[in-house]
Amino acid sequence: MTSATTRAPMPIRSDWLSFAGLLSILLGAFNVFEGIVAFAKKSYFLTATGQLLIFNFTTWGWILLIVGIIQIVVGAGILKGMLWARIAGVVLAFLACILHFLFIAAYPFWSIVAIAVSILVMYALISPPKNASA
Repeated sequence: MTSATTRAPMPIRSDWLSFAGLLSILLGAFNVFEGIVAFAKKSYFLTATGQLLIFNFTTWGWILLIVGIIQIVVGAGILKGMLWARIAGVVLAFLACILHFLFIAAYPFWSIVAIAVSILVMYALISPPKNASA
């Protein structure tokens, strides 16, 4: 007597997604820290005019703080294998690229590093198959 058993397909594991989730959490933590510094100690960032391209340091502090907290939550979702987190992670990484490009006058080296890492996060989230998990 034979019994036919059907197994549910195993999700594909992707180390890229694990990498992207960890980097999202790390970038989120750095953005939270940078946001706190932006409105707590304005003299930390050196600019010629004391202003950034669009907003003042307090506004940038709040923007970076909020984006950073969302990035941490999305990074945790990526590590849990949530599809919504992958989509949100790509959008947030793109948004972080734009924000750091606009913040480049205040802290050029870190902004360039953050842009490069955000691009790496976008690649790591887009390249694995749709049904892959971290």
